[in-house]
Amino acid sequence: MSLSRFIASHIYTDKNAEQNRISRPAIRIALLGIIIGTAVMILSIAVIMGFKRQITEKITGFGSHLQVLSLTRDQNNQIMPILTNDSLKSVIMQNRQVAHVQPYVQIMGMIKTDDDFLGMQFKGIDEDYDTTFLHVNLVEGYIPHFSSKEASNKIVLSKYITNKLKLSINDKIYAYYISQSGMRARRFEIVGIYQSNLSEYDKSIVITDIYTLRKIQGWDKEQSTAYEIQIKDFNQLQIVTDQLVDKINHNFDRNGCTYGVFNIKEIAPNIFSWLGVLDMNVIIILVLMLLVSIVTIMSGLLIIMLEQVSMIGLLKALGATNGAIRKIFARFAFNLIFKGVVIGNIVAFIVAAVQYYTHIIKLDAETYYIDSVPIEFHWQYFIIIDITTLLITFAVVFCSTHLVSINKPADTLHFE
Repeated sequence: MSLSRFIASHIYTDKNAEQNRISRPAIRIALLGIIIGTAVMILSIAVIMGFKRQITEKITGFGSHLQVLSLTRDQNNQIMPILTNDSLKSVIMQNRQVAHVQPYVQIMGMIKTDDDFLGMQFKGIDEDYDTTFLHVNLVEGYIPHFSSKEASNKIVLSKYITNKLKLSINDKIYAYYISQSGMRARRFEIVGIYQSNLSEYDKSIVITDIYTLRKIQGWDKEQSTAYEIQIKDFNQLQIVTDQLVDKINHNFDRNGCTYGVFNIKEIAPNIFSWLGVLDMNVIIILVLMLLVSIVTIMSGLLIIMLEQVSMIGLLKALGATNGAIRKIFARFAFNLIFKGVVIGNIVAFIVAAVQYYTHIIKLDAETYYIDSVPIEFHWQYFIIIDITTLLITFAVVFCSTHLVSINKPADTLHFE
């Protein structure tokens, strides 16, 4: 064992030493500051990443990652439907990042009961539609096998709508639509109730079959409101958007309808702007917690150095260089920092695991769109936080150890 390591490890082995009456509590506080700082940084990353993932999944569950929409209006100033045929689909599927393509029809309508009514956006889907999101958020009933070839006369509503209109599973309701031929009505059976906690969508989206809505609009089997596109890697969203824009935008079908490609960040900009603000909040938290760790460990180290002035003088009198003495205190500080980071990780992972499996900490779903604090484990980010904390904290503390060089042996040997 080297001399610096030996002295560093035995500076405070005597817990009853009178000289430790000040420094020992200060070191405990410094250690606690590092533990809290590390734990808060890791938990902040885990919570924010989990929050962004869940909100993104909810939004893309309703609107997918990208959509091919119509940019053309008819003589009545209504947006024209696009042709969702194999020709357009083959162009989209040529992109290697595209995982799935699905058409839908969406029209305005109204649900009426004997006592109340609500305006709705009716979304018609077919047998090729990926209903994973609906199944995940289903709270009662089932998701029927919707078809593009026949009417199902079934409907899936949100829990908000059923509570608002005092409806339940198996109830029969009438839906009213305004089409070019006038007012149209359809009778549906409620077979499923979902709850996404995204109030903007829960208050307005009703799911039924695409066949019924096409008939109401007088469209043929290839006409739809849009094509929804799911991609394999959400991080590639902008790249895929640019690629599809180059191939599809400003092309038009045989009905004269011009295509336009839009990603979910363009379709729902407010929510993604809000999620972007969370990134800045995380940066602020990380900086503040890192400063807390630095300040607490520096305070503790300076107290140690003050209480060990006599030892510093003695070592200098025996021929120790300033660099050797600085190495003693740097080694002691690094051991303390490392211990704090390790314990901080353990505390953070225990808290995160408890929340991940039990959802014990709840949130107001009306405000945050989810009903409990989410946790997402990104080990690469945790490792980066640990390494950054160790390096920055130790670098600052090591620089502060230069104070040992200003002490003169003759003065420090008599210091009390």
